[in-house]
Amino acid sequence: MALELADIFRQYGTAYRQKYSAQLLPSHRRALRDIERCRTEALGGQVFTCSACGEVQYSYHSCRNRHCPKCQHERAQEWLQFQQELLLDAPYFFLTFTIPAELRIFASQNQKLFYNTLFRASAQATQILARDPRFIGGQIGLVGVLHTWTRNLVYHPHIHYLVPGGGLDPDLHTWRKARKKYFMPVPALSKLFRARFQHLLRETPIFAKIPSRVWYKDWVVHCEAVGNGQAALKYLAPYVYRVAISNRRLTKMVDTGCMESSLVTFQYRASKTRQLKHCTLSAEKFIHRFLQHVLPRGFVKIRYFGFFGATLRPRWLSLRKQLEQESLIESTGSQPETVSGSTTSNVSQAAPWLCPKCRQPMRFLRTLAPNPCRSP
Repeated sequence: MALELADIFRQYGTAYRQKYSAQLLPSHRRALRDIERCRTEALGGQVFTCSACGEVQYSYHSCRNRHCPKCQHERAQEWLQFQQELLLDAPYFFLTFTIPAELRIFASQNQKLFYNTLFRASAQATQILARDPRFIGGQIGLVGVLHTWTRNLVYHPHIHYLVPGGGLDPDLHTWRKARKKYFMPVPALSKLFRARFQHLLRETPIFAKIPSRVWYKDWVVHCEAVGNGQAALKYLAPYVYRVAISNRRLTKMVDTGCMESSLVTFQYRASKTRQLKHCTLSAEKFIHRFLQHVLPRGFVKIRYFGFFGATLRPRWLSLRKQLEQESLIESTGSQPETVSGSTTSNVSQAAPWLCPKCRQPMRFLRTLAPNPCRSP
């Protein structure tokens, strides 16, 4: 069987907890425990049997922890369906905001404060600049996703935003288009982002500890045109419910019987050269790198700003329908037809679980109660 993150945690999780008992955050303990138990007898499940050949199969419950690589696919699909309602027939832009390396140690020690500040500063800076008549001249909408890692699991907090190229006029009834491949000046956005971050952090006790040189260097902001709504959503989707590392990237584990000397190897693709590389760490170091990216309990990593926010969204959805009708009239020269009756869903019904031996449908036999005392 292929190596999984759960295999590493089951092998070395107990030793890691014992060694770092005093330093482990509750969210880190929870992630270790949940991923170790995911789809094992510890969480319970159901038993199925085949009437034809008597084969018995067990289906164990998933842990549903948002950091588990096996439990995110379903949530990602639900999110994608929701985003379909917000898509526009407009050019889209992909923004990335990153804090300087000097701030990462403070961010790791004050996660909620820095992650919230990162969201607020980046969203405020973008909206302020967008209201300038030279660029948009109105209220824009942003969908933001927090990430804290690089491809080789190094701690690197940053936010990705998906933004349609246009905004609502100050009267909130008129749509103002942006240029097709130009959203706003990145150097100005970078300076404004830095200023907003400094302003928000100045109100906290952490501000006095930050080296002053941080406020005089250039902050990294990227802006990239990513096509129309469908292309943009396809571009953003992999970033949304991705965890720090997926099981398919794990290639090898060498167990020496000791957490400190056992080795874990995973692959990643270099961002600049796109070449496939391998990184080998001790099991202890690997677990440490992974846990750096476990978010505080209850922290919201996907956020909506501007006309995608809860207060403006109803008005925005109404205007969106109006824009779609105007676009259709402009392209066809006729009024859109009203379709009556029920719509036909294109979602197919899931096929019944088939027996792996004779390919006949399995039937439910009984439920397995959770057994937390039973090791995976």
